[in-house]
Formats: sequence, structure tokens, C-alpha cells
Amino acid sequence: MVRPSRRKEIAKRAIKNKGVSIRLACRAFGISETCFRYQAKLSDDNALIADWLLRLTTANRRWGFGRCYLYLRNVKGMRYNRKRIYRIYGQLELNLRIKPRRRLKRDCPDALEVPRQINAVWSIDFVHDALANGTAFRTFNVLDDYNREGLGVEVDFGLPALRIVRALDQIIEWRGKPRVIRSDNGSEMCSAEFQNWAAKRGISLLFIQPGKPTQNACIERFNRTVRHEWLDAHLFDSIEHAQRTATDWLWHYNNERPNMANGGITPIQKLDKAA
Repeated sequence: MVRPSRRKEIAKRAIKNKGVSIRLACRAFGISETCFRYQAKLSDDNALIADWLLRLTTANRRWGFGRCYLYLRNVKGMRYNRKRIYRIYGQLELNLRIKPRRRLKRDCPDALEVPRQINAVWSIDFVHDALANGTAFRTFNVLDDYNREGLGVEVDFGLPALRIVRALDQIIEWRGKPRVIRSDNGSEMCSAEFQNWAAKRGISLLFIQPGKPTQNACIERFNRTVRHEWLDAHLFDSIEHAQRTATDWLWHYNNERPNMANGGITPIQKLDKAA
């Protein structure tokens, strides 16, 4: 099926090249003369939407249309129609190129229980990366599963158990103490220092089964965002550079990035609603 816009273009070429009348061309290609003569009127709002889309996709190269739309609607409060924004998004050719992946058939896992209040469950995990000179470093990520808020991203060459405990103590000072901390079975989490710290604080430790990362799905999804939107977007000259950009990115993630798990609002917006 040929769309009316395409038939309109063919009719214009027939009029120009063959010298036929508008009436005959419209009848031949099955469009009305009103459709043929219609000229779309650009408004200042369209220019504003286009400007915002270009700024968002330039600053956040991993954002697709859905997240840009949610940002304009929920963060900036723009009440434009979704189809209108998508039409402009398509005209600007901002669509992400997605590499198709082979889908493996797996059994459906049990649904992960989502906490109903803050500080009920925190998830923790590590991500590895390297500086421009090839020196490896690690990040220690802390997430509140309730509103998917990133509570901390600790960056350094080495992150032993004592450093993990210190980072968690700093978060607890301003956030409050969690009831449960969920993690994998890494050596830092299974160490005596970490388990003694949790026992003194009255915090329960929940370890997932080995080889079952889906049991810690919230932090695994956060790690993917850390990888794609922060680590892969920078070439770090030094560990100080990585630490500085981590702080900036974490604020952006919590305050400006719409989160699909929160219904398209940011973690801070969900926290404000719960207050």
C-alpha cells in the first residue's frame, strides 16, 4: 500500500514532467485536490520540540525516543502529544540503530519482589572498567530498590571490604539504615569484616544463588545503565577524572533521567511522591 504522502509526491512529478493537470493527476493517483494542495505549517512549538530533542540526544547518546518523550513530559512538564513528538523525532532522523540479537528461549523466572518503601532493600554490586592507559579500576554501586535511586558510586583501583563498609556508612549518615542489603557472593560481601559490620548495624544480608544474577535484577539493570551511559561515554585520563564524572552522572541519573521502572518519572520524583 502506497501512503498518501508518497502518492502526492508522484502526482507532483507527473505534473512537472508530463504536463498533466492537477485534477487529472489527483484522479490518477487516488488523492484529493485538498490533500494535494495542503501545505504543513510549522509552528514555534515544533521548533522548540526539535531543539529539545537535539539537545537531549546529543547530551545522552544512549537515550531513545521513549526516554526523551518521558523527559519532556514528566521532567520538563511539556504536554505535547506523543505522536507529534515522535513525528519530529523521526524527521530529525534521531532513531537509534539497534543491533538485532538472537533470542534464547528461557523459563520465566519468579518475579522480583519490589519494596514498598525506601530503605527496605538496598542492592550492591561491582562494575569493572579501565583508564585510557589501560589501568583497571572498579566501581562499587549502591541502589535503593524502592525508587531505583543510585545512592552511591564509589570509584577506585581497589575496593576491599573495609572500603565498602566505609562507603556504606557515609550513605547511611544522610539516607538512613536499610533493613536488608542484597548482593552476590563476592569475596568482599562474604568477608568477616563486612558480615560483622552488618551484624553490628542490625542489617540483614541477602545473598543470591551463585550463577543467578536475575535474583539481583535491580542492581544488574543499574549496572547496565552505568556501563552504557557513563563508562562507555568517557575516556578517563585518571582515577580523579572517573570519580568526578561519577558524581555528576549520578546526580543526572537520579534527578533528570526518567526511569521506566518508576513509570517514566525520575527516582527523586518518586521519592517526593512517597514523602
